[in-house]
Amino acid sequence: MLNSVKPSKQITLEEFLELPETKPASEYFNNQIYQKPMPQGEHSAIQTCLSSAINQAGVPQKLVMALPELICTFNGCSIVPDISVFAWQLIPIKPNGRI
Repeated sequence: MLNSVKPSKQITLEEFLELPETKPASEYFNNQIYQKPMPQGEHSAIQTCLSSAINQAGVPQKLVMALPELICTFNGCSIVPDISVFAWQLIPIKPNGRI
């Protein structure tokens, strides 16, 4: 839970996106950087199983795709959800066909 982590100084989203990636991931919202807590074993196991189950049901039919630990930047924030689930037609595809 992020509320137990002390935020850093205020910066802009553009400044945040220029910073190198951190481990564990950093997130940006409310003009501040927050460090995500390191996941524990049970958390990782649940994340893996849930992502797999969603993809087994959603990918073959091209309905949805679950992507774990994907950096999502929108609406002035940049977060790294445990699992992001995208409707198939909204999956961010690069010009070279990669996600």
